[in-house]
Amino acid sequence: MSAVFSLRMVLFSALCLGCVGCDAPGRPAPGPEIPLPEQVMEFTTLYKQNCAGCHGEEGKNGAAISLANPVYLAAAGESTVGQVTANGIAGTLMPAFEESAGGTLTDRQIDILVQGIFQIWGRPNVPGALPAPPYAANATGDPMQGRKTFAGFCAHCHGADGKGTKDAPGSIVDPSYLALVSNQSLRSTIVAGRPEQGMPDWRSDISGSGSRAMSDQEVADVVAWLAAQRTAP
Repeated sequence: MSAVFSLRMVLFSALCLGCVGCDAPGRPAPGPEIPLPEQVMEFTTLYKQNCAGCHGEEGKNGAAISLANPVYLAAAGESTVGQVTANGIAGTLMPAFEESAGGTLTDRQIDILVQGIFQIWGRPNVPGALPAPPYAANATGDPMQGRKTFAGFCAHCHGADGKGTKDAPGSIVDPSYLALVSNQSLRSTIVAGRPEQGMPDWRSDISGSGSRAMSDQEVADVVAWLAAQRTAP
């Protein structure tokens, strides 16, 4: 009986020590459960983690085209923005985010991103009564004509050769810049402008050569001229 009693006391003492250890001072309290990447369903977090690095914290002032631009959103539409987000743009720095295309986001997460972009930064009735040129070009651009059009609509800020002026010092014919952007990106920038940087959209002719908007053909011609300035890598 003595041996059995001693064994029971040893087991009881070990159990008590274990219980005391659970509540020992200094033991960290359980923290909040961290959601898995595919469980994040909040627009602000998804945008910050996946988009802000290129498009800017508030959808503008980033290296890529501004998403906080209702003219761009109206021209592109939710379907196009969704496709670009899911599949990326080949030959550019825009990656594919959809899991099936090698990305890290689910279809639902992409839907939340696109819907949030349009709800926060899109506006109805933009660009207004004057129809914008389509998102994708319907016409083949003429580089020679594009140089003339550039001189009339763009040279006031960008310089006759596109290398910049005091009002827009950056060169838009720099080979490094042109190597990083697609023709569609050039077209989108011409159509939508970059209002946060003072660049007007296709409707604003500030060159003094006549107050009118650019036509679809003129936009295509300017894109063709810019693309012709690319050099082989």
